Amino acid sequence: IRNFPEVEAAEYAGSLRRRQETIGDLDFIVFSEKPEAVIKKFLKFSEIKHVYSKGEHKALVRLSTDIDADISVVSSKSLGSALISWTGDKNHNISLRTLAEKKGWRLNDYGLWDGKKLLASKTEEEVYKKLDMEWMPPEIRNGTDEISAALEGKLPHLIGYSDLKGDLQVQTDWTDGDHSIKEMAEAAKKNGLEYICITDHTKSLAMTGGNDEKGLMKQMKEIDKINGTLRLRSGQNSFRILKGAEVNIMKDGSLDINDETLAKLEVVGAAVHSHFNLSEKEQTERIIKAMENPNVDIIFHPTGRIIQRRDAYKVDMDALIKAAKRTKTVMEIDAYPDRSDLKDEYIRKAVDMGVKLAIDSDGHSVHHFQYLEYGIAQARRGWATKSDIINTQGWQEMLQQLK
Repeated sequence: IRNFPEVEAAEYAGSLRRRQETIGDLDFIVFSEKPEAVIKKFLKFSEIKHVYSKGEHKALVRLSTDIDADISVVSSKSLGSALISWTGDKNHNISLRTLAEKKGWRLNDYGLWDGKKLLASKTEEEVYKKLDMEWMPPEIRNGTDEISAALEGKLPHLIGYSDLKGDLQVQTDWTDGDHSIKEMAEAAKKNGLEYICITDHTKSLAMTGGNDEKGLMKQMKEIDKINGTLRLRSGQNSFRILKGAEVNIMKDGSLDINDETLAKLEVVGAAVHSHFNLSEKEQTERIIKAMENPNVDIIFHPTGRIIQRRDAYKVDMDALIKAAKRTKTVMEIDAYPDRSDLKDEYIRKAVDMGVKLAIDSDGHSVHHFQYLEYGIAQARRGWATKSDIINTQGWQEMLQQLK
């Protein structure tokens, strides 16, 4: 669409621009003074399999990927106001329009108006500023308390999409991953990372061929060997592979690897992989017991959900966040798209409580490092800043934040 000669700008909006964890449909907003020509060309895309409706400025279609797409063409003079209107969720937009009405103004797709006088419309910043607010990132335009925070000048400076330096949950072909330690390291480096932590599964997760204590010791030696070759090849500022494990939390909250071995790892992640149907009290106590182990640094995918396939297990998240604060345990934001675990509302609670977080790909393939982008989006929706996320630091500084 951006390549059409008639188009001055084109953006996606709605839940996709807000980077929601699930997307119902796609909203495209196009800025052009020749809307009919844009709609005509859009409808020729081979990706469109059905046209629900079409008009001079709009069209609603079904794509071959079985998702609906809604396109609206407006004048570039209304770029800011239209983007605001099409991006924010319903509650955000209602709050903005109510705010305008209290000032005796009117806000719509075409601008902010005082009667027939146009006050602002060209940029989002211009419209928000006229309403006495700073511009706010799309990810937090979800109708909670972002309007009041913006009015008070208290919006956080959210973590940026290029702020991560490492990935602390990476699986390899030692267990259920697709690629070797070295291949995963090289792929991470190509994706702009400075370090990864190898966190293959442990012995009680038999279906993954999990490592026992002996296997972990062997893997640590292998990592030392690979790190040595990386240093020789790249100099002192070379890529770093950290030694870790995704340790299984047993039903009673104990771990399936002994403390002596865990103490030799640089990063220990612990996770629930079984007994999902325990009561909320039992599940909460189980995870808190794991947090209280002095070797456990991070709780991986803390609620165990897989979107549209498995509900989160019952757990008292407020109690877990308090326990994480008390025990100095990091909570993970698992960026794997169908996990997106923690949810944004829990991230916000962790941030408010001062609990540190880690954004990890849960990568099982060299192609999975791209998923970190979705974890960052999740963190941004939870109002997380760069300082809230431990792996925005270099590996040495990051390790100092662990137990």
